[in-house]
Amino acid sequence: MQNVSFVMVHVGQSTEAQRNLRHGLETRSWGFPDWKPEFRTAHPRFAVLATGLAPRVPFAQWSRGKITLHLFEVVQNFHRGKAPHWPDEDAENTVKYPVRFGIEPLAMLRDVPLDEHGPLGLAGSDAVRRSGIERGIGKLVDLDPRPLLVAAGIGERWEEHQEIPLNRTPGITVEQLEAPKSPKRRRRGAGFISDPKKRKAIELHAEDMAVAHYEHEGWRVERLGKPYDLHCTQGDEVRCVEVKGTTGAATSVDLTINEVEHARNPQNTVDLYVVSDISVNVRVEPYATSGGRVTHIRDWEPAEEDLRPRSFEYRLPRS
Repeated sequence: MQNVSFVMVHVGQSTEAQRNLRHGLETRSWGFPDWKPEFRTAHPRFAVLATGLAPRVPFAQWSRGKITLHLFEVVQNFHRGKAPHWPDEDAENTVKYPVRFGIEPLAMLRDVPLDEHGPLGLAGSDAVRRSGIERGIGKLVDLDPRPLLVAAGIGERWEEHQEIPLNRTPGITVEQLEAPKSPKRRRRGAGFISDPKKRKAIELHAEDMAVAHYEHEGWRVERLGKPYDLHCTQGDEVRCVEVKGTTGAATSVDLTINEVEHARNPQNTVDLYVVSDISVNVRVEPYATSGGRVTHIRDWEPAEEDLRPRSFEYRLPRS
């Protein structure tokens, strides 16, 4: 089996580090403070964010311990972030982690042994340790992914197709992460600030970019909002456009069941227009937005293996 590239990251136990872990999970993004030469040409397939064990110990001692692993697929490669994104960046209005990449959560594994019998092997285990010693800077290492995928219960299709169907993975939620030690710091919930005005500004920025794009192509554009965002016509041709915006990386988007069913209806021609890495200045009123990286999918029809349910509708027993 051919090895693939992993980026191994140690995440500290401080309140700030754990808050950033939550935010990274929510926004499907991770980042480092410094560029390393190998980042500019690397194309990692997976990322592991590990937490729960102090790294500044000899490797012989480290390898006798256990750790919690958060396994991700790397969906967007290393790129330069130009605007504050993480909570501590927003607080200081500066970019502290310019080296960024997009991650899709696959599974969380607790109490993973770090010795030669563990799914990381000694090379992966030591890469995590070295990352922790160097302020969480990612360490690239080539590994056979099978032991880790099997341990996560998601390895059944890797042997044949070298792919991970999203609908076969459990994912990771912020509720699974351990709570901060100080309950006073949790008043905003999972370290993620929910700001309706910021969310609305992001949505409007993405929609404005999509409108400008289609109008430039000669389409007549009508903003609907529901059942889809933009109704575009050009002669007899009609396109329905779903627009999504995020300050994070272009890895995945939240969809309603109606959006999925509408895109799958053969009577509809649907495009997906995603604007990621949007910068938001919350220090002015109204909030100012700028920038963004576009992912544009024409004739979009979401496949089953690319969908992972977030919640279920439960029918109560008849009374």
